Amino acid sequence: MSNFEKILIANRGEIAVRIMKTAQRMGFATVAVFSDADRHSPHVKFADEAFYIGSSEPSQSYLNIDKILTAAQETGADAIHPGYGFLSENPLFAKACAEHRITFIGPAADAIELMGSKRLSKLAVMEADVPCIPGYEGEDQSDRALLKAAEAMGYPIMIKASAGGGGRGMRCVEHADDMPSMLSLARSESLNAFGSDELILEKAIQQPRHIEFQIFADAQGNYLHLGERECSIQRRHQKIIEEAPSPALTQELREAMGQAAIRVAKSCQYLGAGTVEFLLDKNGDFYFLEMNTRLQVEHPVTEMIYGVDLVEWQLLVAQNQALPLLQEDLIATGHAIEARLYAEDPDNNFMPQTGSILDYAIPEIDGCRVDTGIETNSVISPFYDPMLGKWIAYGQSRQEATRKLKQLLNKTTTLGITSNQNFLHSILSTPAFEDGATTTDFLEKVSLQSENKEKTVELLAIGCLLKSPEQHPSTSSIPAIRKWTFQGTLFESHISWRHEGTEVTVIKNEETHRFSFEQIERQNNHCNYLLNNIRSKITFKVINEAIYLQSGAFQICLEDMTMRPANTQADIDSATMVAPMDASVIDILVNEGDLVEKGQPIAIIEAMKMEHVIKAGQNGTVQGLSISKGQQVKRQQLIASLVI
Repeated sequence: MSNFEKILIANRGEIAVRIMKTAQRMGFATVAVFSDADRHSPHVKFADEAFYIGSSEPSQSYLNIDKILTAAQETGADAIHPGYGFLSENPLFAKACAEHRITFIGPAADAIELMGSKRLSKLAVMEADVPCIPGYEGEDQSDRALLKAAEAMGYPIMIKASAGGGGRGMRCVEHADDMPSMLSLARSESLNAFGSDELILEKAIQQPRHIEFQIFADAQGNYLHLGERECSIQRRHQKIIEEAPSPALTQELREAMGQAAIRVAKSCQYLGAGTVEFLLDKNGDFYFLEMNTRLQVEHPVTEMIYGVDLVEWQLLVAQNQALPLLQEDLIATGHAIEARLYAEDPDNNFMPQTGSILDYAIPEIDGCRVDTGIETNSVISPFYDPMLGKWIAYGQSRQEATRKLKQLLNKTTTLGITSNQNFLHSILSTPAFEDGATTTDFLEKVSLQSENKEKTVELLAIGCLLKSPEQHPSTSSIPAIRKWTFQGTLFESHISWRHEGTEVTVIKNEETHRFSFEQIERQNNHCNYLLNNIRSKITFKVINEAIYLQSGAFQICLEDMTMRPANTQADIDSATMVAPMDASVIDILVNEGDLVEKGQPIAIIEAMKMEHVIKAGQNGTVQGLSISKGQQVKRQQLIASLVI
């Protein structure tokens, strides 16, 4: 640790921009690194300098230690901030920085290595008198040993990748019959994601809360915590909404968990920013989950309630300076909530989405903050995490923060790509969220679909009108009929333009919906209108035969099929397997000529840190296996077909 002048940020997207803002405010020069996919990304433009490090595949760029170090040497950067993800928790990277006399803005390699292993870290914190979930952390990693341990523990249990997090390599197993296949999947995912197939087992705690504590330590021996963040609302074991403080903690429990977090940090002689994660059960008992030896995605909510800049603290500690405050100086006020906006389809198992941002606009709302790394015309590629950014709101109360965050989501435009924007808004609107009933099974317990049906049909009607060529007002009773697709489903619109206004009928799934429409003002990509006498406004963009629309946080895309010839075959036949997204082929599980059964895995593909299993649509014989391991495939590209 020493003084430095120029910081290379070994990351991309929103976290790279966020780190640069603080570094530049403190007078440091900044260097961005970029791959082919990120050549024109905002983080590249924001930096003082930028250095090209290779092709879009993370292994050839952001995960390549030699290329990152070369970039630092070529640009004269004497410090590296790893952000989160990529190399941030790689002890070899921290060691390599030290060997090249470059300050690594993070903890020592030994602490990263210890806490990077769920197995070894759990053993270490148990010695520090920190409560842990009962489980198996043994060196014997054979299936036989793991199956035996699971049987002794009793189901349900959690399988976890020892070397990583973020939900990858993690499986919940309810029954013994499923254990062998779940072990195989967890090993494969862990090996692909972290380079290690070491696993641990833990007894599954039913309906827990996910509570984490922000800790900090300096070279002078000061340790402190900055309270908790509740991160219980998750999909695929990955957080989507975080808040501080937790609505569930008493001051007594907060103090007990905070002191346990500090004991975890002391157990590995920690330095810098870190996060200790716990599970809190319904009885108020808490258990160590893991320690993340880096800045967390959700750090802004802590910054907002404590009025601090955690990146600034990281840079101070990295220069051997003492922490600006001590534990007794820290006072939290108000409430902050963060929502992670992802390019994914909540209606399709949160499948990652790729494409271009056609229109992007963020409103200015008092007490709100958006950390983002995209702009209009940004391309969302399949190579990286699908997170578009973080939308954060602060209020004097939890209710005020919730209102502001809903308003922020409602007024943000992210047109052109399917995202979870409305899904997030729907979560914040549920009585369960308002009551603070946010356990990790929140999304399993709460229905978010009912309110969307009516809004969807309204937007379909508006889209049909805005995309259809307007006719002269007529008293004719014969409407213009057009055919459309929405989410792969055909529907019709019947539109009549009359002197007294426009009438549109949407016929979808044998249901008929009628609307009266009056266009008040239409300018560029915005339209103010009356629909059934209710005034609203919408943002839209027409690209060829498709029209993208956004009203508040709600988005849809529909395509005009009127002039296309009828297709005699379904878009995706059950005997044809196609890639649901741009992805890389991880494994092929069948051979040409194999007999397969409906539901049998055919191949495994990966995109945006998510593995997806391609399964047979019905019984048949494999033919036309058109992919190879390691190949990049495009969305809707043929994987294989079956002879029935």
